[in-house]
Amino acid sequence: MPAGAPHIKTTTPTTTTTSPMPTTAPAAGTPMSRVIKWVEAGTPAEPSGFHTATRDGQPTNLGEDIAFVAPSGSARCATDKNLGGQLACLIKADDLPSKPADVEGQWIPGWVDFAGETVDVGSLHGDPGRFGYGDGAQLAEGKSLAFGDYRCRADATTLVCVNYAHQSGVLLNSSGVEPLGCLKPVPPPVGVGRQLRCPPDSRQPSAAFAAWSSASHNCRSSSAPAPSSTAMATSSAAHRTWYTRSDS
Repeated sequence: MPAGAPHIKTTTPTTTTTSPMPTTAPAAGTPMSRVIKWVEAGTPAEPSGFHTATRDGQPTNLGEDIAFVAPSGSARCATDKNLGGQLACLIKADDLPSKPADVEGQWIPGWVDFAGETVDVGSLHGDPGRFGYGDGAQLAEGKSLAFGDYRCRADATTLVCVNYAHQSGVLLNSSGVEPLGCLKPVPPPVGVGRQLRCPPDSRQPSAAFAAWSSASHNCRSSSAPAPSSTAMATSSAAHRTWYTRSDS
């Protein structure tokens, strides 16, 4: 280089590659942040398409409640506004709890109550409750459905639902129920086959959750009609056959 010539520094550009989000559901034990990212990466489904349930060809408007079926058919889910919009699913799986010896009544091993802080698997139910109106629309593979504090996404075999308020989640498939996030096995109360619970100090609300919760609740329709008396009568009359439907 001639004397007095300017020094020129050359740099080699770097290329950053981002691995694509997998299309299959995360495995049990996956960190909750990654689970939420996977669920949120699904194509958003319009909630208005899931406010109807159908039994034997008879549709029922569920009002503000949500009902849907996983693509695999192994999970039928619905919310109940009378329980604060809590999500429950009826699942068909291998690893479900047997009826405890010290309880009497109709035992539904595949009834899963996901309250956020807790998950109950297997419980007593004398009638179908929210499932008496039938099944909601199918949540297509790769779609993501948001409602209340929840968001769910399914692949071909597995349904994953998360609860933002408690940073918890469940993975439902033919193998059973797997806890995600803060949920840990605990001794179940009387009348419940298996329970998962978040430790008391595990809830960690954040600014992101506050924004999500506000937007979610603002999207709810307060004017949506409740199920009609005719639909409720149909549900009551059909409750004797629901057990077979849930286990078949």
